[in-house]
Amino acid sequence: MQIFATFEYSTYLELAISELEKKEIKRENIFIVPLDNRTEDRKMFDSIHRADGVSLIDLGMALATAFSVVGASIGFKLEWGPIYWGVISAIIGFVLGFLIKLFIFKVIKKKKRLLRGKHGEIIIIVDCDGRQVEMVEQILWNNLALGVSKVIKEKK
Repeated sequence: MQIFATFEYSTYLELAISELEKKEIKRENIFIVPLDNRTEDRKMFDSIHRADGVSLIDLGMALATAFSVVGASIGFKLEWGPIYWGVISAIIGFVLGFLIKLFIFKVIKKKKRLLRGKHGEIIIIVDCDGRQVEMVEQILWNNLALGVSKVIKEKK
């Protein structure tokens, strides 16, 4: 039987491996695969086919609404009238909100991501027999595995 588990790279991974070796799981039956970290930056703009849930225009739309109301109100006293000044104010509000969000995601969030140190996970595969499955699963869960799954090998 094979047991798959994912871990963040930490001392708990090392503790889990050493505990498995103490419980008579041979070293050659433990396979560890580190996942590679993303090398390219995430795309800022979504396409029709792929979206990451980050919106750059939500603040722009809110500011466009607020600015257009204020611009239209002031436009009654200005030469071009409320409609032109409402549209001009909406465009200024949208661009301002868009630039604020772009700055937040490009500068502030990127610094937080770098400081937090987002690292790839480790996949550990343990090959064991049926009577050791519960013990191996318990060891992995006790050492803060992110997820654990079993696969039954078919005999030929």
